[in-house]
Amino acid sequence: MENPQVKEILEKQVLTVAKAVEDKLDDEISALDRLDIDDLEALRERRLQQMKKMAEKRSRWISLGHGDYYEIPNEKEFFSIVKASDRVVCHFYRDNWPCKVMDKHLSILAKQHIETRFVKIHAEKSPYLAEKLRIVVLPTLALVKNAKVDDYVVGFDELGGTDGFSTEELEERLAKAQVIIFEGESSFNPRSKVQTKRSVRQSSNADSSDSE
Repeated sequence: MENPQVKEILEKQVLTVAKAVEDKLDDEISALDRLDIDDLEALRERRLQQMKKMAEKRSRWISLGHGDYYEIPNEKEFFSIVKASDRVVCHFYRDNWPCKVMDKHLSILAKQHIETRFVKIHAEKSPYLAEKLRIVVLPTLALVKNAKVDDYVVGFDELGGTDGFSTEELEERLAKAQVIIFEGESSFNPRSKVQTKRSVRQSSNADSSDSE
């Protein structure tokens, strides 16, 4: 049988939370009520300017090649890319299974995070870059911000040590390095976490400047 005292305490806690939420809503409504027509117009104009600025950024990102994941042909192109885009994820790869797994995840993230440019380059065909950036283990992701390599994701060690990591886990790692814009939750549907992980592995098995 439920303890009456426990029930009373829980009811009081629920009422306290409800009251706090109600008070917050009242404050927000009151703040809106205090705005006059000029204030509302100013807010509207500010919002329109923000939307216009973001549309311009997206247009520029797309013109630079953001939103897609592709291979760059040579080392010279790498330097051109990191000068043009503030945030770049460059996958140093060779033709092996782990790099193909990384490819699948990066091709998804490139479409989700248009603010960042996602590319790959064959490590054995770019010896100068590989030596300069000390690329030894493949795959390695060079995370570039403002034309400087700021961080690396080397192999799968930070992703659970297995090729079964999810796209969301890689997304969170890139967000930690601040090479993608991340609002604290995955850009994917919550229900898609297991599905994304499964679909990436299945499909892989089948294969055996933008300042804020």
